[in-house]
Amino acid sequence: MNAGRKYLGPNNTAGKVYVTSGLGGMSGAQGKAIVIAGYVGVVAEVSREALDKRHAQGWIQEVADSVDQCIELVREARKDKRVLSIGFHGNVVTLWEGFAAYTERTGENLVELASDQTSLHNPFNGGYYPVQLSYEESNVMMNSDPAQFKSLVEESLRRQVKAVNYLCGKGMHFWDYGNAFLLEASRAGADVTKPDGSFIYPTYVQLTIGNVFSLGFGPFRWVCASGREEDLQKSDEIAAGVIREQLTENPSPEVEGNLRDNLTWVEKAMDNKLVVGSQARILYCNQAGRSRIAAAFNRAVASGDISAPVVLSRDHHDVSGTDSPYRETSNITDGSMWCADMSIQNVIGDALRGATYVSIHNGGGVGWGEVMNGGFGMVLDGSEEAGEKAVSMLHWDVSNGVCRRAWAGHPLAQQAMSNTQDTVPGYHVTMCNNADEDLIRSL
Repeated sequence: MNAGRKYLGPNNTAGKVYVTSGLGGMSGAQGKAIVIAGYVGVVAEVSREALDKRHAQGWIQEVADSVDQCIELVREARKDKRVLSIGFHGNVVTLWEGFAAYTERTGENLVELASDQTSLHNPFNGGYYPVQLSYEESNVMMNSDPAQFKSLVEESLRRQVKAVNYLCGKGMHFWDYGNAFLLEASRAGADVTKPDGSFIYPTYVQLTIGNVFSLGFGPFRWVCASGREEDLQKSDEIAAGVIREQLTENPSPEVEGNLRDNLTWVEKAMDNKLVVGSQARILYCNQAGRSRIAAAFNRAVASGDISAPVVLSRDHHDVSGTDSPYRETSNITDGSMWCADMSIQNVIGDALRGATYVSIHNGGGVGWGEVMNGGFGMVLDGSEEAGEKAVSMLHWDVSNGVCRRAWAGHPLAQQAMSNTQDTVPGYHVTMCNNADEDLIRSL
């Protein structure tokens, strides 16, 4: 939604096409997100089992077994401005080369937005499948001849980038999802770097989600311990009510846009059948939203409106819990993107403020050695103590990361911290002084 607003303008997703890859674990939600955001979307997947699973779940609406079939489905949905999610069974390189050949032949570019969610933080052990081999052949060669497999992966990445670069020259917009696509493509010798060594495409943190994080919005998560769908539905209603309340409080345009996106998400969550296991939900919320929702959940547990405790958590891909210079912290440009202290501070602060449990781990999302993650869990049992701890902990859990972004000079983070200090009694943050750039350059 944010990428659409940036590149296509507001409320302009009808008939627009987004292409990506991956229907496995984390990437499997892409088909649902495409529909909720109002696009025509194609997700390439080499595993027939993974594709059929997502199709059976309703997370993908149509399946295409050839590039020609896929392009025809895209053309029809694009012409009719019909929302559609398509799963392409095949290699994403085959798909990109097919789109490029179509554009070269007809002069028509079918794709506006594009990314990639193959697991390139693990490129040579099943995270990326080279186009030269079938899925089955790859699973054999990565073990029997790893050196040759690595060579084929690198060649495949170069081919993928060549097709993507061609289409971007025709008006498509591409970004790195933060899965180390650009990093591994550069290591493979693909044409993805500028003369200064930086990448020609942004990560999606630099493009959109970095601004979202600076405002304090991130993937707040909760699980209804009862396992009852009715409790999850009640929690959705509570969360939606909090967001509607926030919308009445004269938020800034940036905050309002995110609130409206998230309200759309949670209001449609039940209809979109997002649950595949536990009765759980992820909803992007800012610091004020998380604290209010947590307090409201705790009151609902106490009153019996929700029949059993609710467990709060969040994804590691969030405002404060992760130090990741190739993803979550890639838009922190004061030099501290390479530091790994925020996740540790986050865990310690959460523990001191009453989290039920905390964890610190390495490797989430972009690979071992490239990221530090801090996480928490908080049980809301309806007691007054649980409610107080949750509000205190969530103030810290979010604002820790917003502060870091504010100190790095991000104006949206500075705005968010100013608002937090105005609304949270006793909360004080030492704000940075913005230096005069001309003065700095003159020294």
